[in-house]
Amino acid sequence: MGILSLLLWTPAAGALLLAFTPHHNFKLIRTLAIFFTTLAFLLCCWLVSQFDQHDSSLQFNEYFPLNPHLGSAYALGIDGLSMPMLCLATLLTCISLLASFTISSSVKGYHICILLLEFGMLGVFLAQDWALFYVFWEMTLIPLFFLIGRWGGKRRHAASLNFVLYTMSGSVFMLISLLAISQYDLEHGGSLMTSMHQAAQDMPRYEQVLVLLGFLIGFGVKMPIFPLHGWLPLAHVEAPSPISILLSGILLKMGAYGLIRVVTMLPEAAHILQPLFIFLALFGMLYGALLAWRQSDIKAMIAYSSLSHMGIVLLGIATLNEIGMTGAVLQMTAHGLIAAALFLLIGLLYERTKTRNIQDYSSLVHVMPRFSLLITLSLLAAIGLPGSIGFVAELHTLIGGFQKWGGLMIFFSLSILICAAYSVRAIGILLTGPIKPKMQYITDLTRTELFAASLLVSCILFFGLIPTPLIDLSAATISQINNQISQRLL
Repeated sequence: MGILSLLLWTPAAGALLLAFTPHHNFKLIRTLAIFFTTLAFLLCCWLVSQFDQHDSSLQFNEYFPLNPHLGSAYALGIDGLSMPMLCLATLLTCISLLASFTISSSVKGYHICILLLEFGMLGVFLAQDWALFYVFWEMTLIPLFFLIGRWGGKRRHAASLNFVLYTMSGSVFMLISLLAISQYDLEHGGSLMTSMHQAAQDMPRYEQVLVLLGFLIGFGVKMPIFPLHGWLPLAHVEAPSPISILLSGILLKMGAYGLIRVVTMLPEAAHILQPLFIFLALFGMLYGALLAWRQSDIKAMIAYSSLSHMGIVLLGIATLNEIGMTGAVLQMTAHGLIAAALFLLIGLLYERTKTRNIQDYSSLVHVMPRFSLLITLSLLAAIGLPGSIGFVAELHTLIGGFQKWGGLMIFFSLSILICAAYSVRAIGILLTGPIKPKMQYITDLTRTELFAASLLVSCILFFGLIPTPLIDLSAATISQINNQISQRLL
């Protein structure tokens, strides 16, 4: 078994072992789940240490034919695009489990679902075969449906059903697009992903556009992009906070990751649809920021801010140039860390107060100084304050967009200003003012909670101050993608 298979099947093995663990032994269940997620994270760290960042080709390849007639295979591999996503997935799964100690009902089922969810997410980022990619993509729906529907809030059933219906509807368009490409003669010497890239070049231009529109709907639902975001606010608000961490930190990035892959496969169609991409990106950024400004529910505010920040990713992809694409990949990592930190901290606050209404809080800096420091740093990072990874990502995207569209980037700047307005307002309401009687006896973060939140905030600041390792991790792959796009557009 190769290192990639070992990484992929580690959480699945953990879920299988938990299935035979006594359901009443909560301590053993939590210990085993954290052990397997930590093992997956350590394997990912070892991969990073062995990964050649100067090599743009796939590394640690594994290939085993599944259906020779179709050309599908168990094909795994990583490059500079998937490597940061793997690190993010394994890290946030560990954080999510550390934040799950308050789960007291059906503990065994909850931890099995999280491990299966990690298995599906890792499969999406490791798969180098579109058939395998699609299987793992759909696999993530099952544990998420139960995690939201069983352990969510009052409207959890509507939220879980809404999420599954939206995502499955998008998956239908993705499947149609894959089938449309597969109608052309595929070279079965390699994986289905490689042969589909070759077949896509022979498609008529109008078919390429239709296929890319199908992919845009399929991946756009998961990102999400306007107007395919209807499931997002309800799912985030009703999901348990540890699940919101994974939903915002990883699941949204699966859509962006897939979109980058298909834009590389269909650059002519992406060039034709550039005006649509830029409109959806800028409008989504403004729309999400304005909706976030209107929210009094803190989780809803963070959910709508995700719509705005994922618009930055779409903008970077739409530039079809190297610096913009670099900004998109950096923003995927930045938003994963920042949104995870915000949902973690707000979730811990909700567990103590049982309210998400921001007007119910004031002067938390006096009773929760550690929480106050971390939430302030996270909200400032969401603005893109210099010194945070958010600034590095937004700067790259802004430069890439300015090179392509010039004055249109004023709308980008406007969305950042609105983000700054609601973030600073949230800091002011949460941390200042007179101490309300109900808020006098709130306990500050425990050691475990402080460790989990500090780890995320430390990553946000470290990569903000020293972004070179993160940029270099993807630089060769992004350069190769840019060269492929440029050659096809000549």
